[in-house]
Amino acid sequence: MQHLIIYSGFIITAYAVIANDVIQTLGTFIASNQKIKWWLLWVFAGLILTLTLCYGWQVNNGDVSYGRLSKIPLPEVVQWWYLLAPVALLVITRYGVPVSTTFMILSVFSTSQVIEKMILKSVFGYALAFVAAIVIYWAVSKWLESKASLRLMSIKKQKKYWLIAQWFSTGFLWSQWLIQDFANIYVFLPRQLSLNELLLSLAVILLIMAYIFKSKGGKIQDIVTKKANTENIRSATIIDFIYGILLYILSTLSSIPMSTTWTFIGILAGREIAITYLLNRKQLNHTYTVIFKDLAKVNIGLIISVLVAYGIQLFKS
Repeated sequence: MQHLIIYSGFIITAYAVIANDVIQTLGTFIASNQKIKWWLLWVFAGLILTLTLCYGWQVNNGDVSYGRLSKIPLPEVVQWWYLLAPVALLVITRYGVPVSTTFMILSVFSTSQVIEKMILKSVFGYALAFVAAIVIYWAVSKWLESKASLRLMSIKKQKKYWLIAQWFSTGFLWSQWLIQDFANIYVFLPRQLSLNELLLSLAVILLIMAYIFKSKGGKIQDIVTKKANTENIRSATIIDFIYGILLYILSTLSSIPMSTTWTFIGILAGREIAITYLLNRKQLNHTYTVIFKDLAKVNIGLIISVLVAYGIQLFKS
């Protein structure tokens, strides 16, 4: 029974986390490469995932979380109620709500001190991403996002160097996201995996990713496609590169897990404000409405996460 709960928890969590969070890193990539066969995109993302996972397993003595679960030990007995968190996440994901998987999953296993540190780091990530996106897009919006620029880009059929740059920036971002979120995916499994556990879990994750890519991202993808020009390859490249750099910076600050969702929403919010202010100020009120809706969604996710965590604490007592 114990093994059934652990493995069920891993599979449900892996699907829910990947379905909810993969769009943060690969959403613009999927949106701007819709003409490329889905399985080619899947092979690209799967190869990077395999290399990142195996590298972390090798250098960290079987710990694929890159140390982010060091302060969140696996309970000696994993009771059935631990499954409530991934099941709740699965349901929320089906409705397209960009809930923070970090709070939803890890808070169930964490102490109040660790949860507080995760929240503070995540809020800091949102603020840093929001400001960075405004500054960067203020400087490059007229070059990247203006109608004349987009027409010129369509005439030149998206120069090959932009395609190469996008795939490079996406690969870099994807690896940095995985380093952050392997903790969420693997929280139900032992902190040191055997080779067999590594290979079996990798197979499960790759199968889940294949389904996500074939379905073109699912409902969470709407948050990306509704933003201005995210299907433009240059915009996608800049978004991915900024996000990857920010995740790298935040990962070097501490090994405390954080919500990558908040950083992602912060980037999109700052980007939308800069683009709208410079190119179409009449739409500012609409932009503010969209941003507040996105922020409300992640806050709803945070509230639900905390309620689920406290509910499970009641079961423990």
